[in-house]
Amino acid sequence: MSYGDYLRLDLVLGAQQPLSTHHDEMLFIVQHQTSELWLKLMLHELRSARDLLDADQLSWSLKRIARVKRILETMTEQWAVLATMTPSEYAEFRTILGPSSGFQSYQYRAVEFLLGNKNPDMLTVFESDLPAFDTLATLLAEPSLYDAFLRLLARRGYPIPAPVLGRDVREAWVEHPDLIPVFEGVYDDPAAAWDVYETCEDLVDLEDAFQFWRFRHLRTVQRMIGTQPGTGGSSGVPFLRRALDLTFFPELYSVRARIGG
Repeated sequence: MSYGDYLRLDLVLGAQQPLSTHHDEMLFIVQHQTSELWLKLMLHELRSARDLLDADQLSWSLKRIARVKRILETMTEQWAVLATMTPSEYAEFRTILGPSSGFQSYQYRAVEFLLGNKNPDMLTVFESDLPAFDTLATLLAEPSLYDAFLRLLARRGYPIPAPVLGRDVREAWVEHPDLIPVFEGVYDDPAAAWDVYETCEDLVDLEDAFQFWRFRHLRTVQRMIGTQPGTGGSSGVPFLRRALDLTFFPELYSVRARIGG
């Protein structure tokens, strides 16, 4: 077996098929294909992190989360490469994209579902893509990473409210004020359960990394198309700006107003 055989480079390097003769379309394709590869690895790591939490293997779960943070840092820096393409250059081949859009990335939706931002309406976008639809339908019905962490805390004796533990996991996470005193206790005495305290901070790091990636995406799109609508029927920059208001672990941010008070 050769290096190329093992990595299936015939398939990987043959997957870039520009539809125009414009030089920069190759950059656009590679940027988005590599992003999808990183998203695939993120899904692999996040599923494992959640399953390890369910198995009370907190340290191993944190290893997976640490890797996801590094993936997000890499994806964030990657936008700088795409930003070398000017608006004029992008305009020369943008029309060939037709209705295709990053909005249609099922792996991105899958990552959001795993992190708790669930929206069953998103499944309709993928009704014609059965594997993608099945993946999202499965993740919609499964607990998120945060659900798994809270269940681990309950098993350790933390007073996680029953409505939180029994919630419908198909719904998007919304802030539960009754959880804030639980996390306040964690932050008031980190040494009492350092691994729990560390996990709280790692989840905040994870959300920050995800938001930095979202913000860099927003700025790159704004740099390239300004206020024009996005492809695929999205509103473009306004759509991406609204995404910055979404949060995965709101209680871990709200508790900060009560630390040391």
